[in-house]
Amino acid sequence: MGATTVTERERKFDFDDGRPVPRLAGVGPVAEQAPPRESRIDNTYFDTPDLRLARAGVTLRRRVGGEDAGWHLKRPSDGGARQELRFPPGDPMPDELVEAAREWTGGADLVEVAHLRVDRFSHDLTGSDGRRLAVLTDDHVHGERAGAQAHLDRWRELEVELDAGHPDLLETLTSALLADGVRPAHWPSKLRRLLAADLAADAERGNAGEAVMTYIRAQVEAIRQHDEGVRRGDDDSVHRLRVSLRRLRSALRGYRRLFVRDRAKTLAAELKWAGRALSRARDGEVRRETLLDELAKFPRDPEIEHARRTLLSHLDETAERDREALLAALNSERYARLLGALDQWVAEPPLTTSAESGRKELRRAVRRAERRLSAAVGALRDAPDPDAALHEVRKKAKTARYVADAARPVLGKRLRSWRRAVKSVHRDLGEYHDLVSAGELVRERAGDSASAADAFVFGRLYERARMRCTGLRKDFERARQDMPGAP
Repeated sequence: MGATTVTERERKFDFDDGRPVPRLAGVGPVAEQAPPRESRIDNTYFDTPDLRLARAGVTLRRRVGGEDAGWHLKRPSDGGARQELRFPPGDPMPDELVEAAREWTGGADLVEVAHLRVDRFSHDLTGSDGRRLAVLTDDHVHGERAGAQAHLDRWRELEVELDAGHPDLLETLTSALLADGVRPAHWPSKLRRLLAADLAADAERGNAGEAVMTYIRAQVEAIRQHDEGVRRGDDDSVHRLRVSLRRLRSALRGYRRLFVRDRAKTLAAELKWAGRALSRARDGEVRRETLLDELAKFPRDPEIEHARRTLLSHLDETAERDREALLAALNSERYARLLGALDQWVAEPPLTTSAESGRKELRRAVRRAERRLSAAVGALRDAPDPDAALHEVRKKAKTARYVADAARPVLGKRLRSWRRAVKSVHRDLGEYHDLVSAGELVRERAGDSASAADAFVFGRLYERARMRCTGLRKDFERARQDMPGAP
């Protein structure tokens, strides 16, 4: 019997001892949750002594027990899935498996690195026609890290794995489990949990891949958190979610040499789409705050108050439409696929050999971000539209700041002064852009207003916005003269 290839779509969750397994019957198309099937599984994991497979998000194991006993090679796939190459049980390790892993091992010896014993309780989730849709497993895990320094651990986790079809069901079941108080798994895989100390040590030594992945994992966690806040309508949640998406996208683009190019490019494009879906709602929030702050500086009289009410009415109507459009995007299949892809990226990061380098690769990315920022600043001199050109400088400064944030734990003090200067540029030009946007809105409202008094007030708001822009432009010119070079 030869090798077979299986595509897995699954989610993992941390689960406390003593808790009953959640009931998912009635969730989406799930009609029944079967009683548990019990099995014992023994997994022995193999890797190079320096853990090249684990660093690339690839796992190689021998499984004894369960429905899929044999030799397995798991690797990332598209759309948040994992592709598993399976060979039947037996000794020794199949030559074809060793050859398939060579892409990541480079031909280095494979040794035993960990052993996991799992007491598994599997619940079939079936539809109204009796067909299985997914499996909910309750795993009681005992793990041992092989090598000179043994590490023992035990824990419990839940896992949902889809059968073919119903691609949206994974998000539906995930939402139901989260609502029941189940926590997303802190570690992307059982093996990763056992190897965490070894892999974290890379970040302390300056391993570029682990340093950037630490930053990426933090952004993915923030996206999960602020996504829930947006849906609840929490204050500032739209802004926080958009920032987390942008930070993650900047890390993928700024450190593109560390990741498989096509996969990073695809994920960055989806993050850009999600950020744009948030933009109208967030821009509306900023314009509202900016204009109301400016109106508060005007004297209190009936004409000002009437203009304020007229403006608020327009802003409220726009905000309601923008929120409806935003929620439609967050509830879309495309966004659900993006969340799955983020989970997969964290679980199995598609790192290249460049990820094994140290500070050099981090400095390379920082200096590349600096060059792009300098080029945008240089383009200001002959720019036909100064506002658009300054906005481009702002975007490049923002990207440079986020690239620096990812490298800061490793590069430390050498990066601090440059990052602080870039952040100042980003902040000042952010305020500049907000005023430009608010000014354009009130200029349009002045032209459309049926009231001469309102049009006059809106015109005054526009002039105030442009005056403040002039001051911020001067602040920026002074700041860029004093900006230090990147380390």
